[in-house]
Amino acid sequence: MLGKLARQHDPNVLVGFDHADDAGVYQIGPATALVQTADFFTPVVDDPYIFGQIAATNALSDIYAMGGKPVTALALVCFPEKADLEILERILAGGLSKMQEAGCTIIGGHSIRDEETKFGYSVTGLIHPNRVFTNADAKEGDRLLLTKALGTGVISTAIKKGTAKQHWIDAAVRSMTTLNRTAAEVISSGRVGVRPAQAERRSSADGGTTEPDNHFSVHAMTDVTGFGLIGHAREIALASKVSMRLSASRIPVLEGALECIQQKSIPGGLKANREFAECLVRYDDEISEDLKTLFFDPQTAGGLLISVAPEHAKELSQTLELAGVPVSEIGEVLPPDKPVISVTV
Repeated sequence: MLGKLARQHDPNVLVGFDHADDAGVYQIGPATALVQTADFFTPVVDDPYIFGQIAATNALSDIYAMGGKPVTALALVCFPEKADLEILERILAGGLSKMQEAGCTIIGGHSIRDEETKFGYSVTGLIHPNRVFTNADAKEGDRLLLTKALGTGVISTAIKKGTAKQHWIDAAVRSMTTLNRTAAEVISSGRVGVRPAQAERRSSADGGTTEPDNHFSVHAMTDVTGFGLIGHAREIALASKVSMRLSASRIPVLEGALECIQQKSIPGGLKANREFAECLVRYDDEISEDLKTLFFDPQTAGGLLISVAPEHAKELSQTLELAGVPVSEIGEVLPPDKPVISVTV
């Protein structure tokens, strides 16, 4: 549908909706650009406070995936007219807690009456125009890193069906309420515990420039969310004009995720993802049907999928782990070929 709309021509738009990227980027000065995104959805857990936290974490993730620093947010609220307002208060409080953790200020929002609760945020961040991580520049030979395990979609569906075990829920909630902030800061700064703004100031003091250094040679990055791992890998591959090989045994999986698939706790989004993207995928015969299914699971507040130069992959992995970010090397970038994505054992 978007492809049918008239194109706007604005030279300040560095990343628009035609890129199928995580957020839009608009340059407002020689060393400053805005990163903008919006995301909201229906509850994925029963606890309203935790739902608010998850919604905020998910909305912030798109800013981090571009390498930006979230600055302000607007709350987006749909809530039933006759529902208990204390529930909405808890949702808002949960979201606020994660926005505070991110250093992002909520400056307003909009609410409407709706039969079904929906909640999220529009988030604006800042970034250097020359340091935007898009999904369109992966290089042949790059290694693919993933920072969170898969399975939040099927576990959330099992929660709604009342079949999820508590320790599965706990692990999924920890994943969905963990900001991608630390990972993004490490990638942007090249150091543990150094935020992008600090890296820029240090670079300016050392070399007279305000452009931070891409220390790890990260060429492309996205967060794995609604389109699942295969869907977001597909976006990088097509935008970068490359193919990919993923190693199924290296892809991290949340405890209980495969059991949820075996119980037929399959979200509708997973089925849609698979119908859309599986035509570009080839699997080794040994890969189970359950794993194939999981690769299309729509993630909420998922991890970062990072395409990094091979000579820096190990160093980046070690630096992320030192900062407390779990990371797995799950594959590599190959020359353009068919299938676009091959999944090996």
